[in-house]
Amino acid sequence: MTTAEIIKGISLFEGLAPSEIEGVLCVCERVHFEPGVCLMRQGQPADSAFILESGAVDVMTRLPGGGEAGVATLGPGCVIGEMALLDSGLRSATVVAREPVTGYFLERDGFHMLLTQRNGAAYTIQGRITRTLCRRLRELNARIVTSDAPESVAPTADETGVSPGAPQRGRSSFDYRAFLPVLPLFRSFSAAEVATFAGLAEVLEVGRGQLLFRQGQASAACHVVVRGAVEVTGAQDGLRHRVGVLGPGRLCGVNALIEGRPHSLSAVARERATLLEIGKAAFDRLFTGTDRVAAKFQGAISHELLQTLARTNNHLTRLISQSRIRGGRQDRKQAEELQRALATEDCRTA
Repeated sequence: MTTAEIIKGISLFEGLAPSEIEGVLCVCERVHFEPGVCLMRQGQPADSAFILESGAVDVMTRLPGGGEAGVATLGPGCVIGEMALLDSGLRSATVVAREPVTGYFLERDGFHMLLTQRNGAAYTIQGRITRTLCRRLRELNARIVTSDAPESVAPTADETGVSPGAPQRGRSSFDYRAFLPVLPLFRSFSAAEVATFAGLAEVLEVGRGQLLFRQGQASAACHVVVRGAVEVTGAQDGLRHRVGVLGPGRLCGVNALIEGRPHSLSAVARERATLLEIGKAAFDRLFTGTDRVAAKFQGAISHELLQTLARTNNHLTRLISQSRIRGGRQDRKQAEELQRALATEDCRTA
């Protein structure tokens, strides 16, 4: 197969015109590696993705307490480390050439240059990577809920029997618009862009215990936490497991909107909170748009999801260590499964 045929068969590039694929390859570096050469090392800064044209590579991960374990062997048509195109991070695994390897390195700076130029193919690829990231988070969170012990979590209003009252829409107890520019989400936005974004959303104040959405519920909106905190949990066998607590500047509920799926987790106000609610129509406009506000919001989503993935990875690493310490046969099996899931989080096959 030719390079174009191999790349066209990768889901990341599926449906792109040959000229669009060539436009992406123009900012790539074609490379060749001999057997035994390390392409990526676990823990090092990640600043590029690798498109494997020919040959094969071994994917390995460090084990708690020392040593490495092989978790996958990948061949032509695979993309490795694609999450690095969205934002800075660390490699989740070591990749070594198993035999002579030829491929392309696509660096994040080059990819972001295409986005700055409003390159349609780059926006398509970014959206597909983001959807993959949402899927990975959903899968890894499901493993956490299945493997972790339940924690004491904030009760919902239904559980306490104390009504927090109806959410207050369209009004806030403080000047929330003046507060928005200091939130991490909006640090790259100009004052005019913050105002444009706020105009697409509705301010919402909720009381402690107010349920924002329930696991399995259809998604109709996402939220930006302006003040207060929201707790995210997953249910398993009638017990709730804490997945995270979201404070000011964090996004809540975007994964379900991006994937077009029901919520895989529940979210409840941990304390009285002020939120910006972004309805599905406005979110779709921002997520698929190419104007400056949309582009910056897409970058903020990428940063948020990768931060969430890093926290999820830390949680999984703790679970792996606990399983290995317990040392039972089932514990070892669980540790191996979690380790494999952790190490192959950003490898895409054709």
